[in-house]
Amino acid sequence: MSLVSETAQEGRRFQFDQSSGKGTETTDLWLGYCAFHLGDYKKALSIYQTLSHMPKPPPDTSSNLACCYFFLGMYPQAEKALETADGSPLKTRLQFHLAHKLGDEKKLMEHHQHLQDIIQDQLSLASIHYLRSHYQEAIDIYKRILLDNREYLALNVYVALCYYKLDYYDVSQEVLAVYLQKYPDSAIAINLKACNHFRLYNGKAAESEMKTLLDQSSSSFNFGHDLIKHNLVVFRGGTGSLQVLPSLVDVIPEARLNLVIYHLRQDEYQEAFALIRDLEPSVPQEYILKGIVNVAIGQDTGSRDHMKVAQQFFQLVGSSASECDTIPGRQCMASSFFLQRQFEDVQLYLSSIKSYYFNDDSFNFNYAQAKAALGNYKEAEETFLLIQNDKLQNEYVYISHLARCYIMNGKPQSAWELYLKMETCSESFSLLQLISNDCYRMGHFWHALKAFDMLERLDPNPEHWEGKRGACAGVFQMIIAGKHPKTQLTDVIQLLRNSASSQVENIIRTIKRWAKENHINV
Repeated sequence: MSLVSETAQEGRRFQFDQSSGKGTETTDLWLGYCAFHLGDYKKALSIYQTLSHMPKPPPDTSSNLACCYFFLGMYPQAEKALETADGSPLKTRLQFHLAHKLGDEKKLMEHHQHLQDIIQDQLSLASIHYLRSHYQEAIDIYKRILLDNREYLALNVYVALCYYKLDYYDVSQEVLAVYLQKYPDSAIAINLKACNHFRLYNGKAAESEMKTLLDQSSSSFNFGHDLIKHNLVVFRGGTGSLQVLPSLVDVIPEARLNLVIYHLRQDEYQEAFALIRDLEPSVPQEYILKGIVNVAIGQDTGSRDHMKVAQQFFQLVGSSASECDTIPGRQCMASSFFLQRQFEDVQLYLSSIKSYYFNDDSFNFNYAQAKAALGNYKEAEETFLLIQNDKLQNEYVYISHLARCYIMNGKPQSAWELYLKMETCSESFSLLQLISNDCYRMGHFWHALKAFDMLERLDPNPEHWEGKRGACAGVFQMIIAGKHPKTQLTDVIQLLRNSASSQVENIIRTIKRWAKENHINV
């Protein structure tokens, strides 16, 4: 039987005593204790509020009341309740946590000084380290306590959670197994195991691990129910986000972030921005997500201000001591340099984590763009072709970069085929301009001629005729040099006749004269 099950059983016994008239003040205290440790903070709050109105409330009632307010996210009420509480280690610990929640660094340091070298205070210190993303410091405290207190098995869950946050999912699993061996039905431990499976394998494997909890939560088992609902949405790739996450935004911190991610995936950038606009980031994930949202808004609206904010957020995370050597930290530095168009640095950082993202389309998209910007077109082409996502493949950034890679790698026909697959639009016109100019620059004059011919038909701009005329001369020169088939002269003349320029007939006469001299029928 798990600790939660034991607590629930005791709670039912005290509830029976109270309903049968055998209840005492001690019964109420135990009911409050059981409700609190089962996560039913509203019920515990109601019990402690009743006790607080007694002529002589039991000791620690104000502190217990404050704890309930704290776990309900009612921090000002928790502070007020503590005003009447007697001085105690519990009061100090709660003040320490409140200072963190309210972002009061001065009070945080002040209460930190009053913590003692006792297990409860050290556990509080470890939890604050965890909440401030100082995971290794938290692990050090937990391991130190475990050395002398092997029976404190729950600390293995905390250590496993820290390793999870450090992306050491295999290590997290090993540490977690110690606790699960003793308490196989623990909601928190099973949930963490499922999260590890999600990171190591996939959402289906994670959901499979949650099956036990799903069966329990459908009956009388409700501890951690909100967390389970939230994580199932994540495991299912966001399915059910709008039905589940909005009601959990103020309950589970990650719910807001995952709802933002959902909106980003739906290209609902303004909705994502509205959710995260007033969030003051305090952990790397929040800085990163706020940076991504600002990039999305910046690209969507052309706002330089949003792009600058995003670049600063990415740089802040990537250069921080706690994140600089992590995978997300290196991604952030790459993103920061990308927005500053410092592609050598982008390539340096992305290369260091490439092995972790071999089949990741978003990673390959950015990596290929950096390669192309540095002129490494062969590697860029190979990386672009690894991308399988249809949405990315249909983006103009992808198409135009891949077309340039093809041209630079001597495959102009492949670039032309990309154009032929596009629907007529402003982006297809831009692609024609890219193909015509890049092909001309690289000496692929036949494809430059075709592209300039199409541009001239769409927009009879003198510049397009000049480009077409130059490409025509290039093709003619290649034919004379024997590098193109002589039969191509007929196609060149046909494309020239599409132009209204007075120079066309002179050029055609020159071509025909050479063809006649060389016994070529055009």
